[in-house]
Parts: sequence; structure tokens; C-alpha cells
Amino acid sequence: MGAGVGRVTAKTLLPLFSNVVLLELVESLLNAAASQGTASKTHSRNDSKLPYEKRKWRGIAEFSKSVTFLQGTLQACDPARPLRTATPWGRVCYNHPRLIDDNTGFDVVWCQWCLSYMTDADLVAFLKRSQRALLKGGAIGVKENVCEDGEGGVPETRYDPVDSSVTRYLLSSTSPFRV
Repeated sequence: MGAGVGRVTAKTLLPLFSNVVLLELVESLLNAAASQGTASKTHSRNDSKLPYEKRKWRGIAEFSKSVTFLQGTLQACDPARPLRTATPWGRVCYNHPRLIDDNTGFDVVWCQWCLSYMTDADLVAFLKRSQRALLKGGAIGVKENVCEDGEGGVPETRYDPVDSSVTRYLLSSTSPFRV
């Protein structure tokens, strides 16, 4: 979720999983990810010496990995039904035996630097939908900026008017939302 240009897909998800579905709202970022994924269909030598944006995605040329590109918002996306709630953009590599259709489930729903653009209510609703989309033993991964609790351990949420993002507080021992 919030796939950007596909760095996490290439460096983190493809080494661990054979079928990756990425969702991105911003068309220019989605184009960059799809271009790199498509360019990965051919083999290249000395790939590790190339700049990151020119490196091939692991498993694509060998037909052992698959990446599906979707465009949409987290607010509208239901990870349990991604093809119904986001716009299919393309796919690279093999036809995975388990298509990303209803009720297939995911091992991981990875969210990176995109949840800060959601209201608290939208975030909670999205996380609940994501939880329902997980296979048994699956996990939701979140990589976001956080701010420290305010003075005296009081939770703070900070709004950035420049990029319209929200930075949520850490869950301290004094927070009512402690896990």
C-alpha cells in the first residue's frame, strides 16, 4: 500500500514472496514502478553495479515472481477484494496460480509512508479491512513517521499544513491506546 516507485517491492517484498500486489494512487509513481517492473522482464549482467532505478526486479525475468499494479486510494481499497476496489494497471511475469481475486488472502499487507494522509477513522477502517484480508499467520507491516508523546506523556498528533499529513504519537505507557 502506498507503493511509490516500487523500492519496497523490489528490495523487500520480492525476495520474500512470489506474488506481490502493489497499490499506488499517484500516477507518476505508479508509472515509474510499472516501467521498472516491465524492464525487469529481460536478464542483464552485473545488475548489482547499476543504479537502483536500473536494476532488475528479482524473479521477474526468471518467471518465478509476479507483480500486479493497482491504482487507487487506501480509503476505497479493500485488500480482500483489490480488483473490485482499485483500478488494475498491469502485471509483470507469470500467472500466479492464486489470482488476486476475492477471498485469496495475503501473507502481508505492507503500508509505508501513506497512512499519515488518512483520518483516524479512515485509518482504523482500512486496518480492519486489511486484517480481514490476511491469511492465517499473516501480518500488517507499518512504516510511518511518528512523534513522541507531548509533555507529561500526553499523546500528540501533529498536522503538517505543507503536505497535509498527520504524524501520530508513539504509544507510551500512559497512552489510553496502549497495546
